[in-house]
Amino acid sequence: MADPREAMYIRVARTIRTDIEAGRIRHGDVLPSTRELAAQWGVSVYTINEAMKQLTAEGLVVSKSRSQRAVHAPTQEVRGRKLRPHRPAVILIGGYAGSGKSELGRMIARESGWPVLDKDTLTRPVVEAALEVMGASPHDRESETYISAVRPREYEALEEATQEQVECGNSAVAAAPFLKEFRDQSWIDRMQATYTALDTQLVWVWVRCDAESMHTYLRRRGAARDAAKLADWKTYLRGVDLDFRPPVEDYVLIDNSLHSPPLQKQAAQLVKDVMRHP
Repeated sequence: MADPREAMYIRVARTIRTDIEAGRIRHGDVLPSTRELAAQWGVSVYTINEAMKQLTAEGLVVSKSRSQRAVHAPTQEVRGRKLRPHRPAVILIGGYAGSGKSELGRMIARESGWPVLDKDTLTRPVVEAALEVMGASPHDRESETYISAVRPREYEALEEATQEQVECGNSAVAAAPFLKEFRDQSWIDRMQATYTALDTQLVWVWVRCDAESMHTYLRRRGAARDAAKLADWKTYLRGVDLDFRPPVEDYVLIDNSLHSPPLQKQAAQLVKDVMRHP
């Protein structure tokens, strides 16, 4: 039987590694102290020290003093030329909250030089203002007000921003849950027709994540829009289909669960596959 402390230190190390590889934690940044990290994660100092040992062995963390550790990721600052596939590519990344869509999108963008269009980054300030004007909580993502009046406009904005990139000759990475869209055959058909007409390679990506890992990621990011999910996690999970896959002939499955291959390696392989596509 696996030592639960070992599982948690691996989880901590993986999450910090992902943040570094996605550029959320920068080269040279000083990490919080061991005790601060232990409090953030709700684990023991031992667990954090074991996670730091792993990241240090990988060369991602170095000790600046007895009490300070810093991120060592100098290649973050190296930017190669933007990769250009044979024809523009649009990568649509979907998945449940906390699955790692945004992190994957950032990694693909850093690997390729293609712009990443994250729905929340693009629309959150406007969405929150609209919900307040309509008398709802700015963090509401479950009510009929959000679902019927606001959500469709979010996705419309994302679609138009993505298509604009292609019309300018660029590839693009679009990240959003796509929970409704990836189940809607008419929407799928429309996307395929749109990008076929633009002579663009359309790549469908679904990010899978097990429930335990998702809970950890959501709890750690601490976003207000996730509060309702975390407050009644069992009820939320009843609406999550961990076996869902997009109903398209070819899609890419990315696994961001605890014991899956590093997300960066999966992102790099995805970019290579896109570049090989005629």
